[in-house]
This record gives sequence, C-alpha cells and structure tokens, in this order.
Amino acid sequence: MPVPLYEAKAEFFRMLGHPVRIRVLELLQDGPKPVRDLLAAMEVEPSNLSQQLAVLRRSGIVTATRTGSTVVYELAGGDVAELLAAARRVLSGLLSGRKDLLNELHGPRAAR
Repeated sequence: MPVPLYEAKAEFFRMLGHPVRIRVLELLQDGPKPVRDLLAAMEVEPSNLSQQLAVLRRSGIVTATRTGSTVVYELAGGDVAELLAAARRVLSGLLSGRKDLLNELHGPRAAR
C-alpha cells in the first residue's frame, strides 16, 4: 500500500529535524563543500558529522562526490535552499510576534 503524502511529508521533516543537518544544508547553500570545510565551520565531532551527512545523502537531499581522499557535498537541488529561506521567514515572523508580546508584558501597563 502506498504511503500517504502527509506521512511522506512528516518523514521528510523528521529527516530535517536535527541541528547539524540544518547547519550542513545552510553551509551548502553557498555551493559544494569538502567535508574538511564543513568540519571547520561547525563545532561537531567528525563521526557525528559523518552520521548526519549519511542521513542527508540517503534521503537524496545532498549528493557526494569523491576525488581521491576528498569527499565534496552539495545540495541535490535548489528547492532545498528555497525551503530553508521559507523556514527563516516563518521563524522570523514567529520570533517577532514573541518580541511584541514581551514588549507588551514589560510595557508601562505591566506595573499595574
């Protein structure tokens, strides 16, 4: 029996649901990067990065190319960058709403 679309979407978002994976995708928006550059830009153990890259690779969201001992990763398509930009916009809206609420809580009426 085929998987319903909503379940496939939920699995996709679960795959994205790790901070290291999100950071890798953000870094790859600027173009392909070798693993050593990803490691230099992140504060994670090489084994942790390797595990998270494997998840991204298995999902098809990134591709890997090996040249000698160097492995270079890149986004599989531009839609990922668009998704990250949309997430940034949504998060920005959510956080600005919280700022407004905090300002209201700490405003002149709060002393009453």
